Amino acid sequence: MANFYPLARLLFWSLDPERAHKLALTALATGLLPRAPQCNLPRLQTKVFGLNFDNPIGLAAGFDKNAEVPDRMLEQGFGFVEVGSVTPQPQPGNPKPRLFRLDADRAIINRLGFNNLGVDAMRARLRARPIKSHGIVGINLGANRDSRDPTADYVSGFVGLYGDADYFVVNVSSPNTPGLRDLQARAALDGLVLRLLDARSRLAADGVPTPVLIKISPDLDLAARQDIATVVLSRGVDGLIISNTTTDGRERLHGPHSGEKGGLSGAPLFETSNELLREMYQLTEGRVPLVGVGGISNGAEAYCKIRSGASLVQLYSALIFEGPQLAHRIKLELEKLLAQDGFANVGDAVGLDVA
Repeated sequence: MANFYPLARLLFWSLDPERAHKLALTALATGLLPRAPQCNLPRLQTKVFGLNFDNPIGLAAGFDKNAEVPDRMLEQGFGFVEVGSVTPQPQPGNPKPRLFRLDADRAIINRLGFNNLGVDAMRARLRARPIKSHGIVGINLGANRDSRDPTADYVSGFVGLYGDADYFVVNVSSPNTPGLRDLQARAALDGLVLRLLDARSRLAADGVPTPVLIKISPDLDLAARQDIATVVLSRGVDGLIISNTTTDGRERLHGPHSGEKGGLSGAPLFETSNELLREMYQLTEGRVPLVGVGGISNGAEAYCKIRSGASLVQLYSALIFEGPQLAHRIKLELEKLLAQDGFANVGDAVGLDVA
């Protein structure tokens, strides 16, 4: 499979990062990018929170905020795609510029602020998908910046999109909406989870409940991590996504944009997110499926997260540097590593490096 991205990257790098992102979405939506080769890799097939994944490599939220190209990204080799973050009402996000490439660090800083077209637009797009194209698609929920009741926003988005997602993610960990991370505190999170699960019990009265996951920050202290584990275990949350972007670590960065405010993602987040992943695997006693996110750019890094407790993994920032064929390459590398270590299935390797 020829890789034309090094040439395309010259064009993308000549543009402002947001314009480049829009161009990439347009190229995907119009079918200009070829599909990844179809390959049968039974070793990578896995079942997590009741869903059957063709492989554990997922696209993290943020790339496809408005559900414009979920099926095109599934065709690139991802086992699942997460769209959003979506808020009940459309909002423009924070003032520009708000997205920055850090080439020397293979990292991104963003302070986008949940810019999206809202729940109604996302629902229309998801319902217009061809049935034959359906793969696993999750929805990442956010709250509007000016909301007087952010918890109500999450419930509104959940109810408004219920039936249109294979799973939902409650994003209470973005650093770019003031006060949002306060919802990770024990009492606030417990109240939010209760309201969501109560709504789900009504919506799923005659069917299988759609899984609900929580996405947490890597910047939490130990007490906050313990509180989250307590809420997750006591309320029966289906999974955790570990982790969102970080506001720490600027002293290790290079280049002119290293001091920009916002959430840092990419390679510098890899070890920090892994430490949190291992800790949450221990705190939840291996009873809650974890999704590992942060700094993945190859099969070895995906494998490291799996052995650190992740049943699934996600990536986004590395796509900017490596191109859309990255998911296919990671699948092949991961399958090879599992075979070398004698694992018949990826699920057998989950958490093996956690003491």
